[in-house]
Amino acid sequence: MAAHPDHSHGHSHGHSHSHSHSHSHDPNPTPPAGDATLCVVAPNGREVWLAVEDLARLPQARADGCYIVSTGHGTSGPFAFGGPTLADVIAAAWPGGWQQARVVSGDGYAANLAAAELPTPPAQPILLALTRDDRPLSRAQGLVRLIIPQGDADALRQVKWVARILLDPT
Repeated sequence: MAAHPDHSHGHSHGHSHSHSHSHSHDPNPTPPAGDATLCVVAPNGREVWLAVEDLARLPQARADGCYIVSTGHGTSGPFAFGGPTLADVIAAAWPGGWQQARVVSGDGYAANLAAAELPTPPAQPILLALTRDDRPLSRAQGLVRLIIPQGDADALRQVKWVARILLDPT
């Protein structure tokens, strides 16, 4: 886990449950360039970069019976996803308070989650998946993938290729 100096980061803030559809709806998009390293941007602008290895060192959780909704492919699953909870990832990067997290894909797709959506302990945790059915996710499969297992509508917020998590202050 590495902290980088403050950089400007233009982004807009939406409401919880909103989606940003600025990316192509190609059913088989090519994974974005680069590896699966992601950046958490704290409310004060501080950036913390996390590689897959950093995420794997955090406590791991499991979400069973999850579905993936893909443009052009419909719904697939159920799958069991594993990885650190979004709450643990955010806490590792930013121990302070926050109100909303905007999880942004490397291709520009984004989903917003309110802090209140991350109950402790979660029955079905919101997590950043590193595995599917106990096998490591490949970059083509969406590594690192946001998994929100609460319902079918939430499957549309399952951002793949997570590149940035932007935190709004409390």
